[in-house]
Amino acid sequence: MKFLDKAKIRVISGHGGNGMVAWRREKYVDKGGPAGGDGGRGGDIYFVADENMSTLLDFKLKSVFKAQSGENGGIKGMHGACAKDLYIKVPLGTMVRDTKTGKIIADFTENEQTVLIAKGGRGGRGNARFATAQKRAPQFCEPGEPGIERVLELELKLIADVGLLGMPNAGKSTFISAVSSAKPKIADYPFTTLVPNLGVVKKDDGGSYVIADIPGLIEGASEGVGLGHEFLRHVERCRFLVHIVDLTAENPLENYKIINNELKKHSQGLADLYQVLVLNKIDSVSKEGGENFVDEFKSFSADIYPISAVTKEGVNDLLHFISKKVDEIPKPEFDIDIEEDLGAFDNDDSEFEITKLKEGFLISGGKVNRLAKVTDARNTEQVVRLQNILKSMGVFERLHEYGLKNGDTVFLGHLELAYYDDEIWGS
Repeated sequence: MKFLDKAKIRVISGHGGNGMVAWRREKYVDKGGPAGGDGGRGGDIYFVADENMSTLLDFKLKSVFKAQSGENGGIKGMHGACAKDLYIKVPLGTMVRDTKTGKIIADFTENEQTVLIAKGGRGGRGNARFATAQKRAPQFCEPGEPGIERVLELELKLIADVGLLGMPNAGKSTFISAVSSAKPKIADYPFTTLVPNLGVVKKDDGGSYVIADIPGLIEGASEGVGLGHEFLRHVERCRFLVHIVDLTAENPLENYKIINNELKKHSQGLADLYQVLVLNKIDSVSKEGGENFVDEFKSFSADIYPISAVTKEGVNDLLHFISKKVDEIPKPEFDIDIEEDLGAFDNDDSEFEITKLKEGFLISGGKVNRLAKVTDARNTEQVVRLQNILKSMGVFERLHEYGLKNGDTVFLGHLELAYYDDEIWGS
């Protein structure tokens, strides 16, 4: 098993519904006018920070998220229903990067922080919207605007007040289960903790703080050996560290030095974080041996707490001190440059491709295909409108570069039209 602190997902916002071409047909209504309704708006996609999530594992199980599309417009001026927006929960500490641009577009640091990731497409207008004094019976409508499809990379950095550090099997999981309601898996072998466990510890004054059990490190972690590379980044947002040392290990002092050396190699900021030194498993050594260990570590830390996470000896004094430090030490601030996210509103799909066929030319592309869907080749006014829009998009200019000439057949979606200069296309 591998802790998932990075995930790549695809999001697709909802397409807008198409407008409708319709007419009033009520009895006793002379010359009923246009009554085609508008299409509904497609669903937006938002990310929402959730303090109850601690990993990106959910995104390994599901990596594609699609919002609903808006309904098409109806007769009698009835508008299509707008789609519901889609809210995707992410853990606190999640950074979001657009894989296309490489830009960081969101950084979730507050619970319930909400960021728009992909705007849903607008609904197309029905023919009733195009009626004027001069054009009382428009016979065309608009297609719905497309949704936005994006591939995003999520990277998680845990946001906890206190980070637990130590070699594998130092007793961090036992400690966090003893001081909080967290129930991590505990076993007596290295690399038990492959997923950081978050525990909420209540303070005497009624407040609380979050403590994170960071998976055990080994020598060479800063170079990516073992699990270190994936987890060292997680301690960067803690106020301070609680370094747990196993007194029953072969060389506790050397283990302490190894961990701190890996922190320094990773970044000076990590090495400079304040540490509380906890000498664990005091119940497994003699009283004299415990005192000797305290003397041995005095030159490395001013704040040393011998405890037993199993019997809870010394744990209350340690928690009182940690609570005091949580109040004294502010949360670190990070200057993460969040780029303006224009991609969340980029519903433009006007790019098109032209393929030369034996029997004519095929035009394909998002907007071209959407226009074709709301065009009836038997309706002259609809064909004229399609022709004018394609001309403004530069489609004809490109077709001529491909050798288009009078009488050639042009295919757009389900349409098959004959081209003639300055004339309406014919079916």
